[in-house]
Amino acid sequence: MRVDLHCHSTASDGQLSPTELVERAAARGVTTLALTDHDTVQGIREAKNAAMQHGIQLISGVEISAQWNGKSVHIVGLNFDEKFQPMLDFLKKQQALRQQRAEQIGERLANAGIPNAFENSQKYTAGEVTRAHYARYLIEIGKAKDMKQAFKRYLGVGKAGYVKTQWCEMADAVAIIRQAGGVAVFAHPLRYNFSRNQIRRIASDFACCGGGAMEVAGCNQNSEQRQFLHQLALQESLQASVGSDFHFISAWCDLGRDLVLQEGAQPVWECFVT
Repeated sequence: MRVDLHCHSTASDGQLSPTELVERAAARGVTTLALTDHDTVQGIREAKNAAMQHGIQLISGVEISAQWNGKSVHIVGLNFDEKFQPMLDFLKKQQALRQQRAEQIGERLANAGIPNAFENSQKYTAGEVTRAHYARYLIEIGKAKDMKQAFKRYLGVGKAGYVKTQWCEMADAVAIIRQAGGVAVFAHPLRYNFSRNQIRRIASDFACCGGGAMEVAGCNQNSEQRQFLHQLALQESLQASVGSDFHFISAWCDLGRDLVLQEGAQPVWECFVT
């Protein structure tokens, strides 16, 4: 069994359609996949249809942008009812925030001498424009050589195109996922600019407000990082999840790559994988 419970499609900021994503997962030997697009479930139906054709179990998923003490965090929801109306209403509000932010980024880039960036970035997505889509456009027009440089020059914190958004509270994201019958997962804990003590505090608060699992295995982790996350999940009585956070084909990240749990971890998928 090869499991990957965190990836993205063109329904948000991924570069493969839901069908193409599932096809790549199948080619990579993934048997259980969760599509976790940002604040949307629009790609799940297409992904499920493709998964049936390839013998993959497709788990409903979403990655919700939230905040903890004013700092941005991401909460993945797994195995919930993607037709649950309160969840859809919640995500609609999140999408409105994304749309507002995207338009403001476009305005700021225009002021920085890059006109029509919002309109031209829309071609990359079937959903809301994100910073990743702006980065692709900046690369296309020669303003940056790669994604890293696009963020460093224009889209990162403090740069001309950066816009801070007041996302929902972490506890609210956890609550709506649970109401929809799913499990809330603290996503990629080491991908934020947090100290280890802050990560411990977030994990503790996350567990206290009903969070059920934490991603402990991802691409490009070293053994020390994986051991830290493994022990933290055990300490907070959180189940263990795995996810590549795949957005596009690259040398450093791919579906199902190196997503192995350490001995003693309790896999979050045991309760819903058949």
